[in-house]
Amino acid sequence: MDLPKALLDPPWARRPAPVPSGDEPIIVPGLAAPDDRAVVWAPGERESWAAVRPYGSFQDGEWEEAAEKFRDGRMGYEPTRAGFLAQAPEHLARPLLAGWEPHVTWDFDHSLQPIVARFETAAWDVAVRLAKQNPYGTGPVVLPFLSADVARLVADWLYRLKSAQKLAHAWFDRHGVAAVPYLVPDALGKRVGPRRGAVKALRVIKGDVVGAARVHGDEAAEAVARLLAAAPPGGAPVEPPVRAPSLPKWLDTDALPRPVLREGGELPREAARTLLLALTVSPGGRLDVTGVVDGAARVCEPESLTALVWAQFEAWQAARMPKGSGFVLSALGRFGDDVVVRRLAPLVREWPGRSGGYSSAVQGLEALVAIGTDLALTHLNGIAQKSRYKGLRGEAQRKLAQIAERRGLTAGQLADRLVPDFGLDADGTLTLDYGPRRFVVGFDEQLKPQVSDEGGARRKALPKPGAKDDPDLAPAAYRRFAELRKDVRAVASAEVARLESAMVTGRAWTRAEFGAFLVAHPLMWHLARRLVWLSGDRAFRLAEDRTFADLHDETVEPAASADVRIAHPVLLGDTLAAWSQVFADYEILQPFPQLGRPVLALADGEGSSGRLERFEGPTVPTGRVLGLTRTGWRRGAPQDNGIEHWISRTLAPGVSVVVDLSPGIAVGYVDLNPVQKIERVWIGTSPGDPSRTAGNGLAGVDPVLVSELLADLTTLTAP
Repeated sequence: MDLPKALLDPPWARRPAPVPSGDEPIIVPGLAAPDDRAVVWAPGERESWAAVRPYGSFQDGEWEEAAEKFRDGRMGYEPTRAGFLAQAPEHLARPLLAGWEPHVTWDFDHSLQPIVARFETAAWDVAVRLAKQNPYGTGPVVLPFLSADVARLVADWLYRLKSAQKLAHAWFDRHGVAAVPYLVPDALGKRVGPRRGAVKALRVIKGDVVGAARVHGDEAAEAVARLLAAAPPGGAPVEPPVRAPSLPKWLDTDALPRPVLREGGELPREAARTLLLALTVSPGGRLDVTGVVDGAARVCEPESLTALVWAQFEAWQAARMPKGSGFVLSALGRFGDDVVVRRLAPLVREWPGRSGGYSSAVQGLEALVAIGTDLALTHLNGIAQKSRYKGLRGEAQRKLAQIAERRGLTAGQLADRLVPDFGLDADGTLTLDYGPRRFVVGFDEQLKPQVSDEGGARRKALPKPGAKDDPDLAPAAYRRFAELRKDVRAVASAEVARLESAMVTGRAWTRAEFGAFLVAHPLMWHLARRLVWLSGDRAFRLAEDRTFADLHDETVEPAASADVRIAHPVLLGDTLAAWSQVFADYEILQPFPQLGRPVLALADGEGSSGRLERFEGPTVPTGRVLGLTRTGWRRGAPQDNGIEHWISRTLAPGVSVVVDLSPGIAVGYVDLNPVQKIERVWIGTSPGDPSRTAGNGLAGVDPVLVSELLADLTTLTAP
């Protein structure tokens, strides 16, 4: 097989093109750029940036405590610090902004936008510093800035960075000839780097560039005119030489498995080294290694490329994950498969708990996004929902939100699409062929695999292959079952919790979405058929043949235009008992309490005083209080000595229920106070500020949410 040319002649080995004639420097000494700074907003842009939802949520009354945490480093997660600066009272935020030096390696444009919109030039230094570190991901935040330092920075991007070309052109299109006075001293100066960038920038700016340069005098204007006239033919850019990539010292290339060619044999040693070098190059830079990487993918067996990048990853781990090696995880994203996903995802979940591991965890999330299989995105979704590290959970949620936005979906709609079918048959089962015998795998109400033989008899477990079984089919089927059990376990609890949350929040599916992602989905079908659904005011369940059956087992067909939601028992009214009987008759077990869920309501006048007195007074275990966080309650801000004195749940905009605790929960040492007295349960507009009570109590709040609230409080205060 002829190898792709890029593998034999990589781009960094080629001689750079000669510098076009007519581009010799023109020096005019003694020029100085203006030292002012201006912020130039596009129409509606400042308002749009100000409306960006920042990370972190703060309540009135918490600002002073949060500011103290910012100052002493307890608020260590940079997106949370950015969210504080975007939202806090100005007298607290402005002084902290002046000394803020965030250390981030990921895209930070989203977090900086509301800060820049709010503080403009006061946010200049931090925005420019982070834009320098990450032009592609954070650089857009300097679009409104006009100054000598920003003009030089963007001109350098224009000259050097392929990944920043669109951004650089957008900056020069916006500022146009207004940028010329800031560029001329560099364009006519002695320093080679700034001069090359400034000259290229002057040549892309539209308008009377020479006239704008005249603020520096006639000599400077005439020199700029000569520079423009001497532009390379066709406007071809003058590119700096390309630096060849290098391999890190910790990587022993001889110890790595060599990729296998599709037509047999191994990839030659030098070509394999070329591939490894290409994998160290960041995407989007001037050094385009796509031909190398894509060429290897074209001629090599995919499994062998996966083995190569995984061995490289293991070498990186053995070297204790040295910094500056993000390419290792990027390579997994390029050549990883579901086997890599199963190995990588648990590590990503744990890395934030290690010193310096958070950055690697974020890069691991990016690798899962790049792998992009259903299983990879499912694990990403699981991290977004259940990671015990708030920062990592937030990063995963943002990546899912970006994926959803690109696809034009809501978060819930994306989550529907992230549930793999795991290769199940249309009826939601999997047949495992041992040769002389077969087994059928189904699932119970918690999505735990259930094994039956061909006659339908339930077995406690899948038997190991025996001597009479096919020596090839049986072991493969046994491994397939082990993988299926592991993969489904990774999503089962999250999917059950997602549907329960959808019932409580009233999330609705269109008729088409309901059919595609619940009724017809081979895994979700096992959950959907164990619930009661509502379309308009019509309740139904899913029969075994996937038709819709009402309370009397009559087939119904909701309107194609009607939405479908999971029926909360509050909404079933007088039919609740009858539905419970139907499910009991058919011996249908539910994935979570639906028909057996408590249906509770406020007594007449209860809550109108702003209090729920019947829940006040009991002493309860601290662990029971913490358990409320699983249903949407939030722990209060730490007060003196790191004690949290309340827990709250927001039911509607401006309506929260707050449980005051004594002696309170000690942050980081929850066993310090093993029991809590419920001192007060009150309804307010802002947790932490008892003076701001909700005037109408819980009037107008969704009865479903009221029932859920009362159920939580009843469980909390039970003897």
